[in-house]
Amino acid sequence: MAKKIFSSCRLDRAHGSPYDCGNKDSYYRRGRNPHYYEYIYPDPENRVRIDHNLSYEQHKEYNKGYDDNEKLGDFKNYGDFNDE
Repeated sequence: MAKKIFSSCRLDRAHGSPYDCGNKDSYYRRGRNPHYYEYIYPDPENRVRIDHNLSYEQHKEYNKGYDDNEKLGDFKNYGDFNDE
């Protein structure tokens, strides 16, 4: 009997997901650098950045997050650096 592979159509927007990281990179005006975080429980501050060997789906999710924020135009205001 063949194994059935389940692929969720639901986009993961959780903190640290590829979508979330893409969204935040756009917000902070950083360039595209696909990555995500894996959290090591029970300590939520203990995380590992994964920026290599991302799957095709993870790349798509990262780019979707980045593109969604670019369309929204929600960017961090760093203020005027010329103020003295």
